[in-house]
Amino acid sequence: MVTFLPTRPGRLADVPSFDRGIGGAESNVACGLAAAGHSVKWVSRVGDDGFGRHLVERIAAHGVDTSAVRIDPSRPTGIYFRTAGERALTADAGPARGEGGPKGARSADAVRGSRDLREPDATGASHRAGGFDEGAEGSDKGAESDPAAEVVYYRTGSAASAMSPANMPAEEIRSGRVLHLSGITAALSDDCLALLHDLTAPRPGRPLISFDVNYRVDLWRDRSDAGATLLGLARAGDIVFVGADEAEAAWGVTGGSAAIRMTLPEPRLLVVKEGGRGATVFERESHEEASGEAVAVGRPGAGAAGRLHGPDTVTHVPALRVDVVAHVGAGDAFAAGFLSATLRGLPVRDRIRHGHLMAAAVLTVPGDLGAPPAREHADRLVALDDGAWGTLRLGPGWTRAEEEVRTP
Repeated sequence: MVTFLPTRPGRLADVPSFDRGIGGAESNVACGLAAAGHSVKWVSRVGDDGFGRHLVERIAAHGVDTSAVRIDPSRPTGIYFRTAGERALTADAGPARGEGGPKGARSADAVRGSRDLREPDATGASHRAGGFDEGAEGSDKGAESDPAAEVVYYRTGSAASAMSPANMPAEEIRSGRVLHLSGITAALSDDCLALLHDLTAPRPGRPLISFDVNYRVDLWRDRSDAGATLLGLARAGDIVFVGADEAEAAWGVTGGSAAIRMTLPEPRLLVVKEGGRGATVFERESHEEASGEAVAVGRPGAGAAGRLHGPDTVTHVPALRVDVVAHVGAGDAFAAGFLSATLRGLPVRDRIRHGHLMAAAVLTVPGDLGAPPAREHADRLVALDDGAWGTLRLGPGWTRAEEEVRTP
């Protein structure tokens, strides 16, 4: 979607003008991976309008291959407006509905005070930092000082919501080593959900499936199957990202990361984002990797692709201290950092640390995307011992500064 950010603090009703940007969970991850030096293709649908052209041009400018993006001649490109504060955990009881979205379409998901559960709990960095003080560069004030954000979507009937197995290029989508998908897409329409089921179905030569649960309570407002749908998709993934708060909101799972792993035993890598504690990864060696052969079995305890489960290796990495400017996009950046390190074959601890650093690059800028540190810079920080890692504190401009580290 195209994002509109207020040019000054305040309620959406009072803001006189907005700056235009780009937003979208999958495109954010694609841009982050491209910035980290990887070859990335983004596949989606946009409207035949100025907003759609802006999205494709801007995402391509980040180094992402957009050649497989489809142009919808009759549906608009989605847009949304937001303020900078921390988003509420649940939707308001009486959401504001929007009329007159793009090309006059009514937006059934125009919501005031909605929450993207990927921020700030997606990385934990913002929680250690203490939140964002509106009007300041960054703050250590407690989270209770954060004003609630307003988010208004206009994307019902958008071009992206019309994605389906029939109109999307399957070969293009499956052409990479890793295919990154999001629960947001599943919520947009029945056709979008059918596309995700098709892409995550077991088949020979399927790329590694990365799935970010990305539970958006308001996108599922008119459906009662959010939990079951997202759980089924997550169980089909190879690398799954989920926040502890998401697991509780979507599935009623409490009791920490181990309880979430019990709910999701199938993924090869389960990344649990735990707010201020940091992130915990459960890594499981599957039977076919140990034997060198594919194993297809249909019994309880086998993964969605017929995997037999071995024991987990559990790795926890604490969150960083970050002077937060804005929370939006941090979860996508964490996923990009983790996937980048995965593609490089780095150990799990280093993958988590790269995720934290990429998230910190976004948390310290106003928009959804932030320039990550150079690979050598990030590798140097990732290689720190636990004591030095625990003293890192990152503020605006840290990715470019020679002396980027401040101790508490």
